[in-house]
Amino acid sequence: MPYIELRKISDARRVCYAPHSHTHWSFGAVTAGKSTFRYRDTPYQISTGDLVLMNPHWVHACNPIENEPWAYLMLYVDTNWLTDLRYQAGLLASPRWEDIATAVISKPAFYNAYQAMAACLLDNQRSLLEKQTLVVEYLLEVLQWLAQGPRQPRQKVPDELLAVAAYLDAYALKELPLQELCDYSGYSAGHLIRTFKQHFGLTPHAYLVNRRIQLGQRELKQGKSIVETALKVGFNDQPHFQRTFKQLVAATPNQYRQSLGEQ
Repeated sequence: MPYIELRKISDARRVCYAPHSHTHWSFGAVTAGKSTFRYRDTPYQISTGDLVLMNPHWVHACNPIENEPWAYLMLYVDTNWLTDLRYQAGLLASPRWEDIATAVISKPAFYNAYQAMAACLLDNQRSLLEKQTLVVEYLLEVLQWLAQGPRQPRQKVPDELLAVAAYLDAYALKELPLQELCDYSGYSAGHLIRTFKQHFGLTPHAYLVNRRIQLGQRELKQGKSIVETALKVGFNDQPHFQRTFKQLVAATPNQYRQSLGEQ
């Protein structure tokens, strides 16, 4: 099932994230304790039984409260696969991703079903067909319920900023001086940094670093070594890559690679 990853954290007191985003859709369950969840500019306090939803490319961070214990499960779902699932179910008018307005769900029935789905995915004795079926059934049930609520209004991002984001994606492995981005967008340095962060939640530099870590995760999934990955995705050395990876993924590259091997 290459279109999903499931992460289980039993003690998240030391699992801290810097603000970051993913290319995929993220769907988590708090299984114990409580924590703070910042989603773009909005803070939430979440606790046992809450489900959290994160749109692709939306900046977020979820961190412990004053060393209080908490635990969670997090499902990462490939955006293209989920878009097709929503479209085929009649939840989208076209096969194009639409952001989901809801950030937190507090419904015991959905939470209990999430727990059952996660337990199935983590059980080596359950068949692949059973796992695939349960994931699709559960996600469709939640997505159909969400479709009855308000739709997330599309935020109009200036074309110049969309072009800068696409440029950063395309040339993430290069050293890109700020002036080059200013020349490309026609914005002054201060205006570019301020407005880019307003729309994307990160400065151009932080966006670039986040993109490099996303590419690093892809390389590690493909079995590349940590040293090879660090150099390939634009870091000068392995320690810098490891520090940054842990800040954004809350795991070292080796821990991430080992978890993939276990799966």
